[in-house]
Amino acid sequence: MSQSLNNKRTSITQWMIIGISVAMAFYHLYFATIGFLTEMSWRSGHLIFAAVLIILLYPISKKHKKLIVIDWFLIILILITGIFIINQYPKMSLRIGDPLVIDIVMGSISTLIVLEITRRTLGWPLVIIAIVFLLYCFTGQYFSGIMSHRGFDFDRVITQTYMTLEGIYGLPLGVMVKYVYFFILFAGFLDATGAGKWFIDFAFALTGRMRSGPALTAVIASGFMGSVSGSAVANTVATGSFTIPLMKKVGYKPEIAAAIEAAASTGGQLMPPIMGAGAFIMAEWTGIPYRRIVLVSIIPAILYFLSVGFFVHIRALKEGVKKVPISEIPSIKAQFKSGVHYLIAIFILVYMIANGYSATYSVCLSLIVLIAISFLRKESRLTLSTVLDALVGSAKKAVPVSAACGAAGIVVGTVGLTGLGLKFSAMVISVAGGNWVYAVLLVMIASLFLGMGLPVSAAYVVVAVLAVPGLTELGMTALVAHLIVFWYSQDSNITPPVCLASFAAAGIAQAKPMKTGLHSWVLAKGLYIIPFLFVYTPILLTEGFLQALIVGVLAALGLFSFTVSLEGYLVRPLGIIQRLLFLTVTISCFWPEGYISLAGVLLLAILISYQILTNPKRKEVMVH
Repeated sequence: MSQSLNNKRTSITQWMIIGISVAMAFYHLYFATIGFLTEMSWRSGHLIFAAVLIILLYPISKKHKKLIVIDWFLIILILITGIFIINQYPKMSLRIGDPLVIDIVMGSISTLIVLEITRRTLGWPLVIIAIVFLLYCFTGQYFSGIMSHRGFDFDRVITQTYMTLEGIYGLPLGVMVKYVYFFILFAGFLDATGAGKWFIDFAFALTGRMRSGPALTAVIASGFMGSVSGSAVANTVATGSFTIPLMKKVGYKPEIAAAIEAAASTGGQLMPPIMGAGAFIMAEWTGIPYRRIVLVSIIPAILYFLSVGFFVHIRALKEGVKKVPISEIPSIKAQFKSGVHYLIAIFILVYMIANGYSATYSVCLSLIVLIAISFLRKESRLTLSTVLDALVGSAKKAVPVSAACGAAGIVVGTVGLTGLGLKFSAMVISVAGGNWVYAVLLVMIASLFLGMGLPVSAAYVVVAVLAVPGLTELGMTALVAHLIVFWYSQDSNITPPVCLASFAAAGIAQAKPMKTGLHSWVLAKGLYIIPFLFVYTPILLTEGFLQALIVGVLAALGLFSFTVSLEGYLVRPLGIIQRLLFLTVTISCFWPEGYISLAGVLLLAILISYQILTNPKRKEVMVH
């Protein structure tokens, strides 16, 4: 961006992108603080900005690198339909039962525009899902049994998707406008001040002396970055550009290096305080305070990163990965001092959310503080160029999420219209037979297929609108049900055949994408195991912090044992009997009965002692 700003040949399109990105930021900041707009107007205005930027940023096809006539035509239609609903909504809301022809025309065009901008940014998967749900509205009378409904005419479907706050302009887009955009903006300014690089360098200083140092750098840096960025793919690209080449340099295979980064970055959306768009949608959807969701998510998120960390360390020991030379590792003290001022803004953000301030107010104030403290050091000082970089970069990261939220809104609207959520829930209850384990497994499978190729926020919305009513009907609380779906919706990043974070990491590592995806899937085993704790244990602070901590420690030991069993290595190779015994420890530690868990811990102590005492190289320590 800096170069393009200084280039006299900067095209009109590039200047339009810069101008719209700046206007978009001021639009949101103004109406979030001192201005006022109705919900429909605010959401529609946001979608106008996002849709126009998508047309400018994403060509209609790979053959067309520049804007063509149809792109300009689409921009005109975006402006007309968006301004129409802003101007007409007060009157339009009174004629929902009897829409005018112009309402249906504008609604049809808007629906097609949302599908097109989704296709351009995210490809066909979410578009196909939205179209299937729309077609189901028209064809319900042709189904039999639980899937049947009376069918709806074209006007009724368009009314639902365009003229109400239950379709395109529904909850997902509302959350994007009120919360997610501001956190993306905050992360953009963090990156512009150099905080992103500092997170990576500090993580490397902490772990670089260990044999698994480069891989653990990826895990810790992804936790740092993900806690504020809320995007697995962005996290992968930001941290992976440093960690993946370093992992390859010390001996990790390209696919393994890429998989480690993808699995670690996926955990970024599980790590408080931001947790991606899905957590804000969850808060709006359930009415559960956002700070409550953040608080109960801390221990499970730490467990996820521990599970990835265990794997990378055991793998490093198993394969004899080289250590990074001491001379190349920065000083922990010096590195901390160089960027400690970044933590001030993050601390304020966490403090305000924890004390009940609204997420929007908290992040806006933290953004102001971040801009102010950037001037404390020359290397972090913001200039006009870096501010524009931050605004444009934030807009580029925001618009695919906006498109996904618009398309997800179509799905939510059609589910509400047809009652499909209740039908799917009845099916879950019937198949599960009242068994919570079976119900969670069904949600896991549904998430795998429905979330394939979707961004996490869209995957979460699509699965939650179908599955959560069934889980709550079985007796789970809304928080538990939504968190289960939220966790399993993350698998769209690392589970083949479509795994967005894995593919991004594979591109950096020059690795085979599908092989990387398979390794990522194995690495992210905690993603599939940990949600079972939500159902059967007090890990979500239902019985206080101490009980949750005990469950967390037991779960950590179980995940460690599972890694050892899976890899077949601790301080030396394991035989089949020992691997099965470590697997037994895993099951015991996850078992809800305390005495069984205690027996598992004792067995683990015996197994580790046996490994160390019978090791010919007893002087070597595991962390060496």
